[in-house]
Amino acid sequence: MGEKAGRRRPGPLAGLLVAVVVAAGCMGGGLDQGEPEQPGPRQSGQPASPGADSTRADGTTSVAEFKQDFSDAVGIAERYWTERFRDSGKQFQPIRRVVPYTRSGEVSCGGEGLPRNNAVYCSAGDFIAYDVNWSVGAFRQVGDAFLFYLLGHEYAHGVQVRLGIRYNFTIQQELQADCMAGAYIGDNVRSGTLTLAEGDLDEFREGLLAVGDDPDQPWFAEGSHGTAEQRTDSFFRGYENSLDACGLG
Repeated sequence: MGEKAGRRRPGPLAGLLVAVVVAAGCMGGGLDQGEPEQPGPRQSGQPASPGADSTRADGTTSVAEFKQDFSDAVGIAERYWTERFRDSGKQFQPIRRVVPYTRSGEVSCGGEGLPRNNAVYCSAGDFIAYDVNWSVGAFRQVGDAFLFYLLGHEYAHGVQVRLGIRYNFTIQQELQADCMAGAYIGDNVRSGTLTLAEGDLDEFREGLLAVGDDPDQPWFAEGSHGTAEQRTDSFFRGYENSLDACGLG
């Protein structure tokens, strides 16, 4: 996946994409309270050196490429939601900052340090925080699509806050965020802002079917994200039908 005027060939969408995202979780549906603690955040385009053993088949492995793709994902999300809010006669305030971190506890949300291998939207500080080593590792193994899904899902939590959406159960919050991420990606593909390589959607669908909560986990359990079928359905409803499918009205 890449921008229409891209600097390189679009990378593949693979099953590991969503599997990695789900493994990290969103910490309470992305609605924890808190602010980043010292040391202060670096700019979102300055991740630390990665450590990943395996690399992408298309050879996209450099930190510079990660930086550029991550910057693209953030910028496209900001433009997308600004336009959607404008269409509804509202003004959109982009998420205040994106905070990379490398150590467990380096960034705090609601007084609780974030663990490694995670990404989260923190509402009180209005920021997205992510473990940069984990993210670059996934980028090397999966491709740039991971970054667009990751940003799309976490950015959706920020949009939920701006719209005053808060469900009783985390699974409702998470499935809606999956739908919104699907709409964000699908709408940008249809507009030509993002491009997909042949077979990408089939691989993405197969990956979504391979992830999800344990079937025995109660749907109402705190932190539930939904079964593989639920997550697949939510994402592709958004991808195919845009935001009208996501219950925002």
